[in-house]
Amino acid sequence: MPNIKSAKKRVKVIKVKTLRNKANKSALKTQLKKADAAIAANGDNKQEEVRLAIKKIDKAVAKGILHKNTAARKKSALVRRANAAE
Repeated sequence: MPNIKSAKKRVKVIKVKTLRNKANKSALKTQLKKADAAIAANGDNKQEEVRLAIKKIDKAVAKGILHKNTAARKKSALVRRANAAE
């Protein structure tokens, strides 16, 4: 446990940021799973779910949760799966 006041504050701040990042990452994974399920079921809302997943990926990049190349790879794979299912 830190003794210095600024170090104690850093522990608190990091804890809050970790929880926020974890929540955002979890929401991203959930949306990706929804999009994959819609693609697998070939549902009517497939395009909408893919669009929302791409939007979520872009937001994760903006917040620093994902690297831009990782995001590009995930988006590319998602769109490839969606196009192959048509």
